[in-house]
Amino acid sequence: MKDIVDTRNTAPVWFVTGTSSGFGHSIASEAIARGHRVVATARNPGDLEELVALAPDRVLALRLDVTRPAEIDAALAAAYERFGAVDVLVNNAGYTLSGAIEETSDAELRAAFEPMFFGALALTRAVLPHLRARGSGTIVQITSAAGLCTGPGFGAYSAVKYSLEAASEALAGEIAPLGLKVLLVEPGMFRTSLLGANYRAMPALPAYEATMAPMRAYTDSQRDAQAGDPHKAAKAIVDAVEAGVPTLRLPLGGDAVEMIRGAMARLAADVDRHEPLARSTSF
Repeated sequence: MKDIVDTRNTAPVWFVTGTSSGFGHSIASEAIARGHRVVATARNPGDLEELVALAPDRVLALRLDVTRPAEIDAALAAAYERFGAVDVLVNNAGYTLSGAIEETSDAELRAAFEPMFFGALALTRAVLPHLRARGSGTIVQITSAAGLCTGPGFGAYSAVKYSLEAASEALAGEIAPLGLKVLLVEPGMFRTSLLGANYRAMPALPAYEATMAPMRAYTDSQRDAQAGDPHKAAKAIVDAVEAGVPTLRLPLGGDAVEMIRGAMARLAADVDRHEPLARSTSF
């Protein structure tokens, strides 16, 4: 008879932020369905009862505001006490911000960077000593197609995601020799709450009506009608981690592919156009 493996003690441990809804909830659910152990975190752990009910012996629900260092330390300590390890960190917590740059206050811009950039990197740094000691592990950063391209109205949001992309690409090179991996997930429009409860629109200025109106009309048309299925995205993300993270980047959604390819083509065109001038500036 084939031996029965107790997955409660041997399965990988996923630590996922922002699991009360959207990608975080879908990723946690997919990992649980595959027999993995999951530390599900949210600012209100009461929202996580559904996840815990899926596998009470393999799911730990914790309060975590990633902008609070003490809560990061406490959550990781609880994860280690319950499961003994963390194998996969998924930095997912965040929200969408839209508005022209002049419409976006310093307070709103700094508030966006706190969870989605500073919080993500703080949690990454906090877990790295543990992963280094074990010689294995994966950091999954949920960025966005907007982390590689942008447009009117999404400058602030893209700035956050561009920053996380840049820091994480550097991180990938730093930790690869240590046996650790980074996966940058770049979704397009998916049917999550990022255009609903987790959407912040800046107060409109009349001067930007011509440029902002198309963006606002587009986001309104996409709300609850996005083409992307978060459950399929979660499956793709867990597949990539289980496959050993064969690529640094994982774009998700046909719109993400088109947006990123368009941005890369425009960048290449500018480089090609100015190459003679660029090379002429040397001593």
